[in-house]
Amino acid sequence: MQTASAGLAAILRLVLEIDAIGKSFPAVRALDGVSLRVAAGEVHGVIGENGAGKSTLMKILAGIERPDEGRLVLDGRPYAPRSAREATDAGVAMIHQELNLAPALSVAENIVLGREPRRWGFVRRGPMRAEARRRLAEVGAEVDADAIVGDLPVAGQQLVEIAKALSQESKVLILDEPTAVLSERETRKLFDLVRRLKEAGTAILYISHLLPEVRGLCDRISVLRDGRLVAETTPAESDTDRLASLMVGRELADVYPPRGSRPNAAPRLRVESISVPGHVEGASFEIAPGEILGLAGLVGSGRTELAEAVAGLRPSRGGGILLDGAAVRFRSPRQALDRGVAYVSEDRKGRGVFTELACIENLTLPNLAAYGRVVPDRRRERSATAEWIRTLDIRCPAPAAPMRTLSGGNQQKFAVASRLDVKPTVLLLDEPTRGVDVGAKRELYHLISTLAADGLACLVISSELPELIGLCHRIAVMRQGRLVGEVDPAAESPDETERSIMRLAAGVSEHAA
Repeated sequence: MQTASAGLAAILRLVLEIDAIGKSFPAVRALDGVSLRVAAGEVHGVIGENGAGKSTLMKILAGIERPDEGRLVLDGRPYAPRSAREATDAGVAMIHQELNLAPALSVAENIVLGREPRRWGFVRRGPMRAEARRRLAEVGAEVDADAIVGDLPVAGQQLVEIAKALSQESKVLILDEPTAVLSERETRKLFDLVRRLKEAGTAILYISHLLPEVRGLCDRISVLRDGRLVAETTPAESDTDRLASLMVGRELADVYPPRGSRPNAAPRLRVESISVPGHVEGASFEIAPGEILGLAGLVGSGRTELAEAVAGLRPSRGGGILLDGAAVRFRSPRQALDRGVAYVSEDRKGRGVFTELACIENLTLPNLAAYGRVVPDRRRERSATAEWIRTLDIRCPAPAAPMRTLSGGNQQKFAVASRLDVKPTVLLLDEPTRGVDVGAKRELYHLISTLAADGLACLVISSELPELIGLCHRIAVMRQGRLVGEVDPAAESPDETERSIMRLAAGVSEHAA
């Protein structure tokens, strides 16, 4: 490890030095003596399980948190930002895993926020829009500069976040899970952009749970575990299996549980020709008790809107929804929960958890909605929260800890736990492993499989085709608001199954069997 760092320092100019950084929160040692070196024109990967300390370290670099000990050096000078603005002014920009945009402002206003071009005290709208359009073009974002950010889908907001960071022309760019909600096309454009920034001499810290993209993009990879740096390696020295083992501290086998045969039972949930204006047209599918149905498609294909319509989050028209043979139409998530239909949103921060509430309160709220209780049973909720923390291995100091103190992946686990705690019969999971490390993914896969084996009907929406192929009994594919075909992952090899899904999603073929 020292040899690699010394060799790099001899060849390239060091931009950022992180020396023995430590940070503690109540009951949690988030970082313990972490040291890294990042050079100009280097893409440095930082990986680790949820709660390993990655996000805390990046927030310290971005001026959001202050370290308890250690020192930072930027371009040869001491660096101790007391705010995000100080960090930005010094040349350090961060693209957050949890989007950090002003939803009521336009795309252009967000991109230049705090740096608006002015004349005689007035914002110059023309130059502001021109700057925004230039930065949006750099990231390949087909987004109107005048659109309101809150009206954009999550993927569109992520591209705006990236464009905003680029507009700051930083010495150090931190990317925290930047591709989690992007399509394959958008991801390729981002990678091309990262390579251009690297050639221009920008130092890039890249955080991702997608190990193949880390190996394909990064020059060096640092591995954190339990707040400590446990390894520094290169893509040539470590394949994805070794990286996963370094992250969790053990060999990681059987990522996907054995897939049983498709249940031969009457549908628990049947959706017949429902439409969501502007998003979905005449969609039909069914799920039996004990079955896991995957839903694939490119970003914008209508997957999320379809699930939200079933769960009462979005109005639909035409057709019908049958639950155990009885017609239903939910006007709110509470009505859906009352009937045992639970939905885990892809938008963790907006609809998944309440970051300012305690963990126990996040578990309580869906329970109150489902059972109509006004006063929660605190003894029961404490017990249930502690049990879910154990079951899903959630890195959480205590049930009463604020949700905002947990890493994004652990917040995602809590979002899943809060819906499971109402004991649903139908579970709709939208990007359930977004921002979740490889060890936690394995736990969630096995949990979903166990729930299905116990009779739950599960719908899993995912942009990660390998997890749909490894987990689901069937995979339905959407394109431009329509369900265009279905793939049986047990009928062919994983590679051929993936090609079949992509052909359907891209419009190359129709109605695969």
